[in-house]
Amino acid sequence: MLCETMKRFNEACNRIAETVFAMHSANKVEIHKTVYYPVREHFGLSSQLTIRAISKVCEAYKRDKSIKPEFHLDGAIVYDQRILSWKGLEKVSLITLQGRQAIPIRFGEYQKARLDRIRGQADLILVNGIFYLCVVVEVDEETPYDPKGTLGVDLGIKYLAVDSDGEVHSGEQINQTRERLDSLKARLQSKGTKSAKRHLKKLSGRTARFSRDVNHCISKHIVTKAKDTLRSISLEDLQGIRSRVTVMKAQRRRLHTWNFGLLRTFVEYKAKVAGVPLVFVDPRNTSRTCPSCGHVSKANRPTRDEFRCESCGFAGPADHIAAMNIAFRAEVNQPIVAGKHLTSVTSSGL
Repeated sequence: MLCETMKRFNEACNRIAETVFAMHSANKVEIHKTVYYPVREHFGLSSQLTIRAISKVCEAYKRDKSIKPEFHLDGAIVYDQRILSWKGLEKVSLITLQGRQAIPIRFGEYQKARLDRIRGQADLILVNGIFYLCVVVEVDEETPYDPKGTLGVDLGIKYLAVDSDGEVHSGEQINQTRERLDSLKARLQSKGTKSAKRHLKKLSGRTARFSRDVNHCISKHIVTKAKDTLRSISLEDLQGIRSRVTVMKAQRRRLHTWNFGLLRTFVEYKAKVAGVPLVFVDPRNTSRTCPSCGHVSKANRPTRDEFRCESCGFAGPADHIAAMNIAFRAEVNQPIVAGKHLTSVTSSGL
């Protein structure tokens, strides 16, 4: 029932996409006038499901008008409050090709405590043969406080995050897990047996889930630490970092599988909920600038982990130095300047 509704909905989306691309228009009103009745008649969708299909296609076309949107037959169905309603804690009422159906549901304690906060539309998705409803919940945000200092955070690959206090969050566990699972997948794929294929299906998404869990824990710790000390958080603006950075061949895979955007997103939304001010700074030369004298040079970083200023001799772990510069840069809102006397930072301080 749900599978057939999902298939028909996405077939309708592909038909609507042909019209949208031919008209070169993402105007929902104009597209509605053109496709509404033919789509309802041909695909048997309800009125509101047809409207949601038109909306889905138009939103997809807006993202890139140079190509025609294409939708997998098991793509998400978009439900709004007119075609979805919650029936207590046990069922949800959804519109299908067979009309309204009460579908049994189950969820954890975390979701149960937030059912009264559900707002707007929901997406019905199919993952590994299981249907999920992805909903938006409304979360109260605390009023941002006036910070008394800044906690700078340097994001990286070897160390996922290092803050300006010197606290290190290593990424080695994620890298080891990824390499172990990739090696296992390669061996299973080379066998090609039915048993190997079943095992591969079980492994699907395991690395991503593990990475998300680690990033959740790190981001929660960073935000809690900043709030407890009444400091703001400063991060580097790493948009486009992969195209700007050159690494050795052996490191390319780590760079292109480095999900720094996920950690940044987690820190961003957790900080907003907690009322912690968040600032993004220019990442250029944060690991090459001396926070003591302001001297900038590639030679200040003789190795990946070591920083030693060739001008004044200030030294310390490179990622810690970068985090300090990020914090200073956020506080002054301009490139680091000379004149601030600091003592050397040693590895034992981490």
